[in-house]
Amino acid sequence: MKLVKCIIRPNKVEEVREALSQVNVSGMTVSEVRGHGRQKGHKAIYRGREYSVTLLPKMMIDLVLPDDQVDEVLKVVIEAARTGEIGDGRIFVLPVDEGYNIRTGEKDVN
Repeated sequence: MKLVKCIIRPNKVEEVREALSQVNVSGMTVSEVRGHGRQKGHKAIYRGREYSVTLLPKMMIDLVLPDDQVDEVLKVVIEAARTGEIGDGRIFVLPVDEGYNIRTGEKDVN
């Protein structure tokens, strides 16, 4: 199993969710996060004063998937989340050793 962490623009969450449902991915965790990458934020003006916004709002979608689904899901998320501009986001894939269902106590089968 793999943990796929997708950090994307907030306005792309619904498109990504719909694209994932098309490839039969239903379980996901969505979190509001803040951060920056290469763009290091931007300048903004509030009441006539300029200030730096260094931590930009992003959304993180966490998916735990069987190994054989990861490549297809990566392709779908990249296609749905891409705008072509700086700040489109990142995807990280991490190994998952074990998973358990809290209600039943059963161990997930890969």
